[in-house]
Amino acid sequence: MSTRPRLTRSIPFWGLLVVSVATIAGGWYITTDKIGSMTTTLTDGSATGVDVYVGQTIAQLGSILIGAGVIGVLLALGIAALSTLRPQPPVEVVEPIDGTSETETAEEAPEAAPSGAQAQPAAATEAEEPVAAR
Repeated sequence: MSTRPRLTRSIPFWGLLVVSVATIAGGWYITTDKIGSMTTTLTDGSATGVDVYVGQTIAQLGSILIGAGVIGVLLALGIAALSTLRPQPPVEVVEPIDGTSETETAEEAPEAAPSGAQAQPAAATEAEEPVAAR
């Protein structure tokens, strides 16, 4: 049975999320920078054809990058939601250790043992203990 790492430890998942957020930030920067430049040159009357027509295209490229980044973030959220539906491996229940176990220290053994009880040999107690499943 192949096991997949948890989503929080998945490098491709975090790569998708980081690249998507970086794409949104880059697109936002390109769009606001170019629109700000176009607004400045158009209002002061020094706009050229390159500023106006190429600026619109570059601003559109920035908005496309923002859209691609948003799609990437939505994909990452969808993957995170789908990973919760994946069946988890069964959890092996381990019994808690209690203080009244059969193995005792040499100092506690005479006080805790009843007066008529005989001590069992160490080999017998080891054979009775269950072996942990692997």
